[in-house]
Amino acid sequence: MFRLPRPSPSSCWSRAVHATAMLALGLGLVSPAAAQSASAPVKVRYEEVVRSVLYAPAYVAMSQGFFREAGLDVSIKTSQGTDKGMAALLSGSADIVLIGPEASVYVANSESPVKPKIFSGLTATDGFLLVAREKPAGAFAWDQLKGKAVMSFRPGSNPDVFLETAMRKNGLDPKKDLKLVNNIGPAARTGAWLAGQNDYGIFLEPEATMLEKTGKGVVVASVGRVVGPVDYTVFTATDVYLKQNPAVAQAWTNAIVKAQKHVASAPPTDLAKQIAEYFPAMAQADLVAAIERYRGIGLWKTNPMVQREAVDSLQDMLIASGVLDKAKRVKYEQVVVTDFAAKAAP
Repeated sequence: MFRLPRPSPSSCWSRAVHATAMLALGLGLVSPAAAQSASAPVKVRYEEVVRSVLYAPAYVAMSQGFFREAGLDVSIKTSQGTDKGMAALLSGSADIVLIGPEASVYVANSESPVKPKIFSGLTATDGFLLVAREKPAGAFAWDQLKGKAVMSFRPGSNPDVFLETAMRKNGLDPKKDLKLVNNIGPAARTGAWLAGQNDYGIFLEPEATMLEKTGKGVVVASVGRVVGPVDYTVFTATDVYLKQNPAVAQAWTNAIVKAQKHVASAPPTDLAKQIAEYFPAMAQADLVAAIERYRGIGLWKTNPMVQREAVDSLQDMLIASGVLDKAKRVKYEQVVVTDFAAKAAP
């Protein structure tokens, strides 16, 4: 979820990123004071892009004390958009952010002197679910979207790019066969749907389950199941932060590996209890259902390494969606640091 110019890479957005990064460098905010006493946990300011069951392993790492065991004192904030998360990272108000890998590709092509680096992956594919207003008369087919209004996200954001990819895989031209609605902010989407806007929409958990429970929608397809394995959300820090705080990045990745293995094997009822504090408005039974649904599509990674093939596939998708010029493809090494995932041990 990243605020981008509609496909024109050298734009005022790029200059704004540059200015934000220069400010961060000038104020010395890019790296926190990690030089604390050996006995004191290192404070890490962490921002997630939205609050979702999609990020269950990160919540487990916090609630089960995996970060604490690794010597980290983690505070959490929800950005409400990859663009905001990346801005927080580049300005120095966050140390580590959980965002889509497309963000790092865009900034790699920008004027920013500070470059974000992906150092650990969390989700193996898209967690968005396609929701219809009513249950189809028969089996759902993607051509039922023809001529309809479909609520998506900003052009160039991972949710929008993955949705377009799923449509193309099912014979639809997302630019011609339907109306993609891209101008509703993350926090306003559920309200817009409840107000009757659009025929279809993509939602994460817990929103998808809540819409079904209240009779306001029905899940008809999984975007991630259609697209297949392509890293969707990743832990990202600036190149400067990783150089100055390698022990923090390694401790973080070790805690995440432990959480990923736990999420892969623990009963859904146990996981629901362990992440319940992050979803106070959601009934335990609904949380269990959401976890089971996500497990069914192979959503969560069991290895934090972000592979070269995933970055290549993502850029193919960005190019097909018209938000990345072929000449602007970035090399894997420009956006991914493999050291920490390679050494990770729970």
